[in-house]
Amino acid sequence: MGEASVDQAVKGFLAGIHIGDLCHGAVASVTRSEVLVVLDGFAAHPLGVVGGLDGSWRRRFAEVAVVGQRITAEVIAVDLDAGRVRLSMAATENPELWAFLKRLRPGAILAGTVAAIERFGVFVALDEGSDHPVYPGVGFITYPELSWRRFEAASEVVEIGQRVLCEFLQFDTWSGEARLSLRATQPDPFAVFADGVAVGRTLRGRVTKLVPIGVFVQVADGVEGLVPLRELGAAPMAVPEDVVQIGDEVSVTVMDIDRDRCRLTLSQRSA
Repeated sequence: MGEASVDQAVKGFLAGIHIGDLCHGAVASVTRSEVLVVLDGFAAHPLGVVGGLDGSWRRRFAEVAVVGQRITAEVIAVDLDAGRVRLSMAATENPELWAFLKRLRPGAILAGTVAAIERFGVFVALDEGSDHPVYPGVGFITYPELSWRRFEAASEVVEIGQRVLCEFLQFDTWSGEARLSLRATQPDPFAVFADGVAVGRTLRGRVTKLVPIGVFVQVADGVEGLVPLRELGAAPMAVPEDVVQIGDEVSVTVMDIDRDRCRLTLSQRSA
């Protein structure tokens, strides 16, 4: 069979496979990063691949499979151009949890309890669905999704045992998590600010951060704007410290409000 014929045969076989299907096959090879699987119905090549993070949520990848082992896995992606089917063995290892996470739709509001606070995010034990086999909660909030406001530690926003309502963002198939947003359930302070302030208005604010290109000034609760270096004063300067320090109260004029990127540009010189 020529190369073109093989390629057509592969595409024809893959055309009948869809995301969510269960596939059966035999492990053809195992490396540190993937397991290749000869799928039932197409013995010529190993078309199935289980990635390093799709093998199991409970076990190390090296313990997931051996050559010759029969497996059942769920299809999570079909790549016709590459001639590959991405599979998840974690899905069939945790069917109840996987089914619950698959049912969730972006924008859904989920209730739960803060179960753990880590340096990389916050785990939430959801009221609905199964428990996670490894993590303290199925729900997970990354730091940027905790609050609209600036904070140094997650403990400034939530505490263990706190009840929360979060918006569902996506199903993280690699770790079996419901990625959540706490800030999405709260008013965007920048949008509220932008509705009530026009370009040219003078405001009072507190300097919160010095950077090489200027300084950040908090002009409302949860709203900070950048005063570029050239707008700090009439005379040229090398660094912001020549004019202001963190904590200084200053008057600034609104130069630009970028709603799409939530950016506010200010001028102390104009004020």
